[in-house]
Amino acid sequence: MTLIKSISGIRGTIGGKVGDNLTPVDAVKFASAYGTFLKNNIKKDKLKVVIGRDARISGPMIHNLVVNTLVGLGIDVIDLGLSTTPTVEVAVPMENADGGIILTASHNPKQWNALKLLNAKGEFLSGADGAKILEIAEAEAFDFSDVDSLGEITINDAYMDIHIDEVLNLPLVDAEAVAKRKYKVVVDGVNSSGGIVIPNLLEQMGVEVVKLYCEPNGHFPHNPEPLKEHLGDICQLVLDEKADFGIVVDPDVDRLAFISNDGEMFGEEYTLVACADYVLSKTPGNTVSNMSSSRALRDITNKHNGSYQASAVGEVNVVELMKATNAIIGGEGNGGIIYPELHYGRDSLVGVALFLTYLANQEKTVAELRASYPQYYMSKNKIELTPQIDVDAILVGMTEKYKSENISTIDGVKIDFAENWVHLRKSNTEPIIRIYTEAHTQEAADTLALRIIDEIKAVAGI
Repeated sequence: MTLIKSISGIRGTIGGKVGDNLTPVDAVKFASAYGTFLKNNIKKDKLKVVIGRDARISGPMIHNLVVNTLVGLGIDVIDLGLSTTPTVEVAVPMENADGGIILTASHNPKQWNALKLLNAKGEFLSGADGAKILEIAEAEAFDFSDVDSLGEITINDAYMDIHIDEVLNLPLVDAEAVAKRKYKVVVDGVNSSGGIVIPNLLEQMGVEVVKLYCEPNGHFPHNPEPLKEHLGDICQLVLDEKADFGIVVDPDVDRLAFISNDGEMFGEEYTLVACADYVLSKTPGNTVSNMSSSRALRDITNKHNGSYQASAVGEVNVVELMKATNAIIGGEGNGGIIYPELHYGRDSLVGVALFLTYLANQEKTVAELRASYPQYYMSKNKIELTPQIDVDAILVGMTEKYKSENISTIDGVKIDFAENWVHLRKSNTEPIIRIYTEAHTQEAADTLALRIIDEIKAVAGI
C-alpha cells in the first residue's frame, strides 16, 4: 500500500493512513493544491476545470471529493462523469477550460486510483508544474472561497460521443472503407469505460462487435494491464467467434492492444508500429517513442524516409520531443498512440480507427500484417523495491559495468547492444525497478533479462 507522487500524477491505493495511501484526505489535499496552482498562475475571475473518471469502484467517492474541493476553491467544474483519459484531454480545449483532472489509476489493479492532472491544452502537466503542485500540497497553502464565490458544476455526459465524432472526422479515418469489409471484432473493455466507447466507435464504423467484459462496474475480471498473460479469455474468444481480430484497452482507454485473427497477441509494441506505418504512408514525417519501446518503430520510420527519436519514459516527455521534432505520430510502446492531428495524448479511439482504416486498405489478415513487420521480441520484468534497495547505486553500478557500450542515462540506464538492448529504470507509477529487454527472438530477450536481473541483484547485494 503506497502513495506515489510523480509526473504521472498522484497515485495510490484506497484506504489506510493519510499520507501513506490515497485516502479521502489526500484526494482533497491534492485537488486543493492543483486548484490553487491554477489560481496562482491564471489570472481570471473564474476558472474552469474538466473532470472525468474511469469505472473503478472508488471512482464515485474520489470524484465527488475532487469536484467539490474545486467548487470550494471557487472553480467551475465541467463534470463528464464516466469517461476516458483521452476524452477528458479532448474536452479541455473544446470547453476553453483552464485544466482537467482524470480520476484513474490507468492499468493498475482495482485497489488503486489516481489524479492525473492536465493543463489548458488538455495535456499532462510538465514536471516543473507538477513539482509546484507538490510544494503547495506539502505547505497546505490553500485559500478557499467564501459562500458567494463558490464554483458551479455543469454535468456534460456527451463527450464520449463527441470524441468519437472527432475521431471519425479525421482525414485518415475512412469509416466507409471499413464498413465495406464487414469486420467482426471482439472487445475486452475490462469492465470500465472502454466497454462503452470502443464498441460505440466500432459500430459507427460498420463493425460487428462481440463484447467481453464491457460492463463498466469497476470489477476488473483480470489484471487490467493489457499483457499476454492476462488476456487468455479474449484470445480464445477471437478463435471461437472466428473474429477478424480482438481489441483490448486498459481501464482509462489510453493503452491499446490487438489480438490477431489466429488468437495470438499482435503485440502491444506493434500497435504504434502499425498505426505509424499507415500514417507515414499517407503523410511522411518524423516519429517519437520512449526508450522502452521497440526498435520496430525506428525501422518503419526509416522505411518511409522519416526521422525517429526516443524520449524519456512518460507521456509528457514523448509529447515534448514530438513537438520539438514536428513528429506526425508517436507514443509509447505499451500501446499508447499519440496523433497530434486530434490531440497530444495517448488515445485508443484514434488507434482503433487508424488501424481499421489501414487494415481495410490491405489485402491481409491481421496475423499477416503483423508478420510483415520487423520481428522483435521484448521481455518486461520488474524487481519490487524495498527501503533497503538503493536504486541510484544500482544504476551507477550497471552504467560502470557496461561503460564500453552505447549507453543513455536520460532516463535510468539504457544499454544499446548491436543486436538487442536493455532499459533499467525506476517506475513513475509503482514501487519497482523495470527491466525491459528486446531482441530478435523471445528466448534471446528472456535470456538477456535474466542475466541483467542477476547482475542487478549482485550489485545491490540482494
